Formats: sequence, structure tokens, C-alpha cells
Amino acid sequence: MDTKIGSLDTCRPTSNDMINPTNGAVAAIQSSVSPTMINASESTLGRHLARRLVQIGVTDVFSVPGDFNLTLLDHLIAEPELNLVGCCNELNAGYAADGYARSRGVGACVVTFTVGGLSVLNAIAGAYSENLPVICIVGGPNSNDYGTNRILHHTIGLPDFSQELACFQTVTCFQAVVNNLEDAHELIDTAISTALKESKPVYISISCNLSAIPHPTFSREPVPFSLTPKLSNKLGLEAAVEAAAEFLNKAVKPVLVGGPKLRPAHAGEAFVELADASGYALAIMPSAKGLVPEHHPHFIGTYWGAVSTAFCAEIVESADAYLFAGPIFNDYSSVGYSLLLKKEKAIIVQPDRVVIANGPAFGCILMKDFLSALAKRLKCNTTAYDNYHRIFVPEGQPLRGAPKEPLRVNVLFQHIQKMLSSETAVIAETGDSWFNCQKLKLPRGCGYEFQMQYGSIGWSVGATLGYAQAVPEKRVISFIGDGSFQVTAQDVSTMLRCGQKTIIFLINNGGYTIEVEIHDGPYNVIKNWNYTGLVDAIHNGEGKCWTAKVSL
Repeated sequence: MDTKIGSLDTCRPTSNDMINPTNGAVAAIQSSVSPTMINASESTLGRHLARRLVQIGVTDVFSVPGDFNLTLLDHLIAEPELNLVGCCNELNAGYAADGYARSRGVGACVVTFTVGGLSVLNAIAGAYSENLPVICIVGGPNSNDYGTNRILHHTIGLPDFSQELACFQTVTCFQAVVNNLEDAHELIDTAISTALKESKPVYISISCNLSAIPHPTFSREPVPFSLTPKLSNKLGLEAAVEAAAEFLNKAVKPVLVGGPKLRPAHAGEAFVELADASGYALAIMPSAKGLVPEHHPHFIGTYWGAVSTAFCAEIVESADAYLFAGPIFNDYSSVGYSLLLKKEKAIIVQPDRVVIANGPAFGCILMKDFLSALAKRLKCNTTAYDNYHRIFVPEGQPLRGAPKEPLRVNVLFQHIQKMLSSETAVIAETGDSWFNCQKLKLPRGCGYEFQMQYGSIGWSVGATLGYAQAVPEKRVISFIGDGSFQVTAQDVSTMLRCGQKTIIFLINNGGYTIEVEIHDGPYNVIKNWNYTGLVDAIHNGEGKCWTAKVSL
């Protein structure tokens, strides 16, 4: 999925018409019409923030109320185009904003001071690692309490209110502490626009007494953002394309491999354009699943070292040249740094930089510009794909289970494969669901999300809530282990309250299976729950819900 955010990283607009937000896009083009004057009593910070969220494409905000954010929540509720989704805890609210941003291009959550902020911190760190623009809004102390040496509740008992801010500084790209209406407009707009430009979370703390106070800076309807697009260095781009084309055109069996940074670089379409033009065999890193169309005629699967899709590793690692677009080579994606790749054979393309083999390197080059330009310079070469096609053996069907035989994973996923379509999306939880879901073949338009870089267990429950809320026309199918489910199970309640049509496959392994494979011990065994009974209790006869236990 190539998520786009308004005019960011695009050509300058040729029209002054305002773009309406749609899934994966954000209104970001300034209208030529003078902004509407607002009634003085409504010229408030709370209304301005609500309108800003709507303008960038956020129509649902995930929240947990607390005494420092209640007035702000009133103003968000008052915005007719904004829906406030109350979550069971702050961690899930953050995970939901993460899932929402994966589909819409940006998400938002609202929590209370310190106890809420530090609870949501883990989810914001995950969004940072996955390059997702999440607006994290915290109701802060009364502006009159700053500098008074007072000790407030919901703090660690010191008169210094900066502990929460210090924690967010390393997991957000901008922090705004709004405790003065004079600069509130500037701080809020800078924070939100920075999130969109950097594709990272931001932190906004708003003093609890300021949301409802009118101020002249909010007297007009906010003008939609017009973000200056990033541009490639033209000479650098030409040099990089020339060097890359020379490198690849002399190769006998080159391949392309897509990585997770295709998303923040908004380069998915350019990558497919390159694949179409070059004829190269096309693979993805595991963390890029869902970002590249698997119905592409030259798609050969997931390159993941020793656990790659059948025959994919053989083709990638035997190539005499490979272009990796937006890779992250961490210990997960490299299977403990065991990939059989050689630097002198590789072109590494990052969102703003290209490195060819052992050199040279080119900076200030946008990935999508580079890939599009390179597509026009490459000779068509299908050798690697022809080799794959020659050695490929289709997977056999799993053996039918005997009566009373326990259900096998391969049989389960054979049935799940048949459920997938353009109207579905898959959410895979950290753990063995990663490996099982990687084997699914995604049809055209089927979404796919998982959190490979951060790998926080329990992420998928909140992310499922947020993703499903962002695209109600899709049915989200989530795969969650029992250990992960026990961390964040409460917000199944919110899914029911929102009338979502999600299907959750809870894989009950009796503990942390993935950690058993790493290092076994009694700490990997957890208390078994009656999971269907739990969800039935949460349902409590309100809304639509169906549960079943399947073991045979």
C-alpha cells in the first residue's frame, strides 16, 4: 500500500482547489478563498485542533479520558466531522492510532497527563520505529501551575512537570508544550505539519485550562496546510541514475527487493514502475509485505534468508546484482545477520540516499524520483525470473486431517487463504503469526500489516481496532497468539461498541511459542483462559458477536 499525504513530496499544485481527504490521503493544499471568520466565543484552541485533525484526514481520534483532558475532549466531540473513540487503556489507544495511520496516512490519540502519557509511550515508540505520523495529544497541567513549585497529582511527586516531555523526546520528531495561548496556534500547526513531513509521531501537551478560552489567533477557520514538497538534487539524481543503470545493465541476472521504507518514501508506485520496465524478478523483505503487489507477474515471494518463500532466496542470493529499495537490515529481517548477500553486488536505495556497491554514494535524492528515472534507463532482463520459473515447484495441498486429529496450522491457513480478497486486510501479531502469515498470497487490494521493527506483543489488538475504524469497508482478519492477546484483550470491547466486523483468529499455543523457539523455560508458559467465554462476557449481549473453539 502506497500511502500518500496530501501534497507532501509531490509536484507543486497547479490548482488552488482544496483536496478532500480520502483513505491514504490528506488535504494539504491551500485554498485561494479567504478563511471564514469564526464567532468570537468559538475561536478556541480546542476547536482549532479539532479542525486541523479533520483537515489532514483524521476522522476518528482514539482517547482515554482523564481530568487533565476532559475540556479538550468536549471540543473534539463538538466537531461534527470528528468521531471520538474511547479505548479501554492508553496503550491500546496508541496502538489504534498506529493502525489507523497505516491505512489513512495519519492517526491521533488523546490521553491525560503523565499517567496517560507514559502509558501510551510504548505505542508511540512503535509508531516511531515504523515511520508512522501519529499525533499524540496529552492534556497537561493548568498553565497557572507552571513555575509555582506546586506538586500535582498524576506526577512522580516533584514540582517539575517535564518528566513526560523528556520521555517523549526520543520517540517523537517534535514536541510542543502549549501552556500559553499566544504561541499555541504556531506550536500546534508546527507539530502537525512536522509529523506529516517527517512521517514520525509528534507530542502535543495542552494545558487543561486553555482549550475553551477564545483567542484572536483562532478567529478564522484554519487555512489547510500547503507543505513544501521535498525535491531531489537534480545533478545528484542524474549521476546516481547513470551509475546505477551502468551497474545493473551489465549484470546477467539482477533482482529487485522491496523494503519497509517504501512506505515513508511514498515510493510504492515508482518501485512497481521499475519492476514493470526492467523485467527483473521482484521480491520483498518480510517487513515490506503488503507494500508491493503480490499479483505482479514477476513476483517471487519474501526474501528472508533461511526462512524465505520457497525458491526466493536461491534467486536473490545467486543474483550478480540486487537493488534493495528502502531496506532495514536488523537482526529480525536478516535472520540473525545470516543473509548471504555481498555489498559489492548491491544497490541500496533509502528514502533520500543511494549507495552503489562499495561506492559511490549520492545524497539528497528522493527514492521515488530515483526509481522512476532509473526505470527509463534499464534494459529489460528477465533472466532471474526465468530461472525462478524454471525451478519453481508449486506447493502441494496439506494432507486431509483424520477424524479427531488436532487441527494443523497448514490446514488452518489453507482455509484462510481462500478468505482473502480485495475487501479484506490481514493484521499479524508479533510471534509465530509473522511466519504463518508471510506464507499467505495477498490478492490485489488486500491489506497487510505487522510490526516487525518494534515487535511489541499485544500491538495487534489496538492496531486491528484502528485499522478497521479507518477502512470500515474492509473486513480485517487478525492473527493473534494467546500470550499477546492477554496483554491487550480489553479493546475487543471497543471493536464491539464501534460495530466493527473484524475476524480474530486466536492461536492458542499455551504460552509464548516464539520465545520457546528462542530459549525455552517455565516463564514461557501462561495461564490458559477461556477465550471464547471471555469475549462472550465482554460482548454481554450488546452488538454482534460470534465465538467458537476449533481444535479438530
